[in-house]
Amino acid sequence: MNVRTLLPADVDLHKVQQGIKLIVYALLLINFGYYIAEDWNRALHTLGPEAGLVDWAGEFAASIDEAGWFLLLFMFELETYILEDDAWTGWVARAVHGIRIACYLMLGHTVYAYLVAALALSGAGPVDGVQDLCELKDSGSSYVYNLEYTDITAANCSELSTADRYYWLEPGTVVSDAAGLALETELAWVDLAEAVIWLIIVLAIEVVVRLQNRNITDGTLIHVAKRSQWLLYLLLVAIAIYWATLSHWLYVWDEFVWIAGFAAIEMNISDWRQDILEEQAAA
Repeated sequence: MNVRTLLPADVDLHKVQQGIKLIVYALLLINFGYYIAEDWNRALHTLGPEAGLVDWAGEFAASIDEAGWFLLLFMFELETYILEDDAWTGWVARAVHGIRIACYLMLGHTVYAYLVAALALSGAGPVDGVQDLCELKDSGSSYVYNLEYTDITAANCSELSTADRYYWLEPGTVVSDAAGLALETELAWVDLAEAVIWLIIVLAIEVVVRLQNRNITDGTLIHVAKRSQWLLYLLLVAIAIYWATLSHWLYVWDEFVWIAGFAAIEMNISDWRQDILEEQAAA
């Protein structure tokens, strides 16, 4: 069904599309604030006074990732909608493409950080000599389960876990039992898979944008890039469902809002393609 038929005749479909796009971008910006707060809270539990810049960057991988995505989304918005063809001069194109390359490097850092975290959790060592979590009360250590960090105190230690074996998820600062370690490891690998999927999606978009810059609107490469994106988006929806089963509603919301954000870029690309086809037909 054509969206045009669902709207009154006097409604400007283009303005509606742009209004929805602005709302989506605003929601993404709000989500960014939540991720900064979440990373900061985790860093307070996982980093000690000796932590260096690299350690802090690792703990803020999600925020760095979000910043990279925002900048990348804005660069795609510039190229596919805001900038007119006559404004797309050599230096502007080089600047936009250069910034996008920098964004890809930032996203690459996120993939690396997630890989390091997943491997570290897979090799987590036991807390020697501790068979009761209360033995770690008021030691400055935290207990984590399902990404929820809690300072271990005399008041809560018996309620957090009744296991008789614990593991260092962050040496000297964060512990969990076997079930908690298994879940945190699983979550870390899901984070890595999600980051890789998104990176492949934007590279597919990059291919389509580069081709349309050359007035190429059809062909095997474009078809493969577009069809692969649908499969990858379905995988992201599956990951969102996984987050929902663990009650991580912020992640579920974030997943769908980012899908909507890149759907807006796809809408720009589609409109751009139509303009190219009309110009070719007129010529």
